[in-house]
Amino acid sequence: MLRVILSLLPLLAGASKLTLQSPRVKITGSDSVTLRNEPLSLVHRPSPPLTLGLSDTLKLNFQILEEDSGKGVQPHQTFLRFHDPQTDEEGVQPLRVSSTGRANFELNIARPPASIPPTANSSVPLHVTLIIGSFQHEPLSQPLFQLYLPQSQPAPQHPDEPMYHLLPEIQHTFRPDPKTPYVIFSAIGTVAVVAPWVVLLGLWSSIPNRLPHLSHPLIVLFVGLLASFEGLLFWYWVELRLGQVLLYGAILGSVTVAAGKSALAKVGKWRAATA
Repeated sequence: MLRVILSLLPLLAGASKLTLQSPRVKITGSDSVTLRNEPLSLVHRPSPPLTLGLSDTLKLNFQILEEDSGKGVQPHQTFLRFHDPQTDEEGVQPLRVSSTGRANFELNIARPPASIPPTANSSVPLHVTLIIGSFQHEPLSQPLFQLYLPQSQPAPQHPDEPMYHLLPEIQHTFRPDPKTPYVIFSAIGTVAVVAPWVVLLGLWSSIPNRLPHLSHPLIVLFVGLLASFEGLLFWYWVELRLGQVLLYGAILGSVTVAAGKSALAKVGKWRAATA
């Protein structure tokens, strides 16, 4: 927003316009032979296109004046824009302007600046435009000439450049749904889980007058701890990890062993009393 306001200040203040005086271009070849030396036509007709060879050098000079007073002006910003209309590539080269408004630019094809866009097709000219920005004057965008350059070398490929290419679409392969185990395996597992309880009920049946003793707190605690092991295995199946099961099982096992010894000692006393 601030940039927009600053760009409107010259218009609101009635700022004067800028103009170019004596824009001239000179092209020299090898051994400093002058190939072209002529002023640029900016008003009546565009200047003919310029062509540079591999050993040529282009020199551009001009002066920036205030249109009303004719005094030299040093703008805030001055650039040369090189634009390739075929590839839409562009480059911007800043220019240094003296306090009197004079500016010079030199383009040596042997050492071109980085602002020159690549010229893959030497038959298409670059459009060169002068862009001037000033806080006290109206901005100026002046087309200068068209420039044919030799075909540039292709840019070296960066080692990581293939990483940014379009990759083939990823096709996910999902594992097949788990198969239901055979009935025989399920039956064996069920028998293995139920068998300890069958043995326990058999032992209970061998205790004389067992019904009055089954409600004793030691018996209830021991049976409850055994049932807790079944619940721990089910919890492991749905949520727990193996390390957690081993930890919880060790704690639960130690308590169960202690409760089992107390319960068996109590049962032994009952059997001795009834013998």
